[in-house]
Amino acid sequence: MINIQENIDIKELTTFKVPALCHYFTEVYTPEELNEAISFAKNKKLQLLFLGGGSNILFTDAFRGLIIKLNLKGIKESVEDEEHVIVSAQAGEEWNSFVQYCIVRGYGGLENLSLIPGNVGTSPMQNIGAYGVEMKDTFYSLQALNIKTQEIETFTPALCKFGYRESFFKNEGKDQYVILEVKFKLTRKNHKLTASYGAIQEKLNEKNIIRPTLKDISDAVVQIRKSKLPDPEILGNAGSFFKNPILPLDKFQQLQKIFPTIPHYRLPDRQIKIPAGWLIEHAGWKGKKTGDAGVHEKQALVLVNYGKATGKEIFQLSEIIIQDVDKIFNIQLQREVNIII
Repeated sequence: MINIQENIDIKELTTFKVPALCHYFTEVYTPEELNEAISFAKNKKLQLLFLGGGSNILFTDAFRGLIIKLNLKGIKESVEDEEHVIVSAQAGEEWNSFVQYCIVRGYGGLENLSLIPGNVGTSPMQNIGAYGVEMKDTFYSLQALNIKTQEIETFTPALCKFGYRESFFKNEGKDQYVILEVKFKLTRKNHKLTASYGAIQEKLNEKNIIRPTLKDISDAVVQIRKSKLPDPEILGNAGSFFKNPILPLDKFQQLQKIFPTIPHYRLPDRQIKIPAGWLIEHAGWKGKKTGDAGVHEKQALVLVNYGKATGKEIFQLSEIIIQDVDKIFNIQLQREVNIII
């Protein structure tokens, strides 16, 4: 029997640490409990919201439905062939702990995604990525519960429709499914390491590492992230608040004439990715505060709660930043964080 709580503040369940009243709240540990919670919401005609690690969400007001915190746990592995292993993790497994589990066992493919906050279940929703690697690169399949039918369905990579910080679950499938388990196809040997993106190679050079291991890459990523990003346990934040914009080549070339030093990364199909943090910094927002809502002093991509900011204040700050960047660069930033209005 699930325990339904009423009218609680879920401030400590999200990494932004903003106060937010929830009318109904419960935690589930099994698929059976999840189905029971969904049935409760259907009977009362309540809006549903599923919460994992609370690391990619911002509440701007009270939530008048039922929040279900997913605590499904467990990791399994099966050898695919001599080169690969399939590792599956339940939705409630903490992401970085799962990554480290794989690294300790010598399974390659997720090391560049070390220290990304959140749980495994939310990783496919926005196709998390960092330092030249995306989750879709090693994704094998997932199981998700259809909220309407309450039946479990299997999704292949094609069905997930992964894009840059996008997936089926953020678009057509939004609010229709809850992810229960994710499977990854990882390498057992002959790992294809990605060390050329960002400052990874610089960190390896500092330690005179010529032939890096999976752990060496992971350690470098962790060191970089810790040096740039605030710890949400100390300073409320949700990591990267905005997506890095992707421009067609011709628009980028026009922009480059005006801003010759603008950093960029070439993608397939004549597209260029621009660091959103650079745009925000050059719009003058890095380190600025409006009340207790602010832009982090070391990484302009991160909006922070300095103590008593409300969700509305952080959202309003993001609105002003979007307007300023658009005015200066003619680029419309998109939020990466899920806004609950």
